[in-house]
Amino acid sequence: MQIDVGCTFTFDLPARTHAVLMVEPHSTEVDRIVHSRTCTSPDITPVRFVDGYGNRCQRLTMGPGRADLAFIATVEDDGRLDPVVTDAVMHPPADLPDDTLPFLYPSRYCESDQLTDLAWKEFGAITEGWARVQAISDWVHRRIRFDYSSSSPNHSALSVVAGGVGVCRDFTHTAIALCRALNIPARYAFGYLPDIGVPDPGLPMDFCAWMEVYLGDGWHTFDPRNNERRIGRVVIGRGRDAADVAMVTSFGKATLQQMTVCAQEHSSHSCHQSVTSLCEA
Repeated sequence: MQIDVGCTFTFDLPARTHAVLMVEPHSTEVDRIVHSRTCTSPDITPVRFVDGYGNRCQRLTMGPGRADLAFIATVEDDGRLDPVVTDAVMHPPADLPDDTLPFLYPSRYCESDQLTDLAWKEFGAITEGWARVQAISDWVHRRIRFDYSSSSPNHSALSVVAGGVGVCRDFTHTAIALCRALNIPARYAFGYLPDIGVPDPGLPMDFCAWMEVYLGDGWHTFDPRNNERRIGRVVIGRGRDAADVAMVTSFGKATLQQMTVCAQEHSSHSCHQSVTSLCEA
């Protein structure tokens, strides 16, 4: 199948401001892209680069005044659910590949060193490997209440465990921190997630965050917010936590006036219609 994805941002800027935009599919997703386009008003030519995590980024200078950004793409998808590999094993730290080690350390939003006692108490007796990670995802899904109004850049795994409420990034940070506390490499991922094969949640479409965990011979997707296998994920960014993968990082004041996100199976009534007006101007 083909999936249409896209987003728009409208900013108000009091002065010229440099920014980094991260909305394109990750470098590992490039072969899936049928076509894509970035548009801005006023017209700005971005400079593209790939960061240390393989995230495809665009640098641009906006303002002063109003700035509109839009990105649209169509990607191929195999139409299958996220894979389940129940026999994927957990490796002792000494046997892990070097490039997984950064995803064992505590990070800004994932204070694994402060959640070690909780992690071992809740999950230490569960069979190592897939079963233990799934138990962590189940626990976070049950214990954290989803509430859009609770979103805050100040929330971390520690405060979310204490408060019991958050948005998808908070679910993800908490599960990542618990995995790392048990010596399981876990990294933050975010991207587009269409509602294919699931009931319409009746909420505005948004970017989605989930985690990827290293078991067996590779990385595997777990989604503590939804806690179910899904169809059509398109990864935009990967990193230690959300601090590594902001959609827009501005080096100066940039007030977000509006944001829209779309992700759905390609059709004549594509969600692209809500974000293409800027590109057609």
